[in-house]
Amino acid sequence: MSALQQYTILFGMIVGTLGFVIVLYLLHRKMVKMRKEPAKDIPAESGRLQPKPAWGRYHVHYYGYALLFLAFDMEMAYMYPWAVIYKEVGITALLDMGVFLLILFLGLLYTWNQGGLKRQ
Repeated sequence: MSALQQYTILFGMIVGTLGFVIVLYLLHRKMVKMRKEPAKDIPAESGRLQPKPAWGRYHVHYYGYALLFLAFDMEMAYMYPWAVIYKEVGITALLDMGVFLLILFLGLLYTWNQGGLKRQ
């Protein structure tokens, strides 16, 4: 299959997906009757109104946890393609992944050493 055919298939899939999303959106707008209620825009938790604004509820130390999650999530996103081609590339791929994991592990040790993983 040529590159032009592959790009044509990809373009068709994108157009089809966008068309499907637009059709679903239009069906939703047509079938569902929205009620205008002023209380819908007020943030509530457990049935009670919150006195604090919604953007200020989370402490800043949770951002560290979010960054750690993203780092290890990206690690998995990198490891899957690596596992697919590992047999073809051989020891070079193993060394590359070892360096990558070592850098992540050193970052984890540094975060742990600085107290970034302690609950406050």
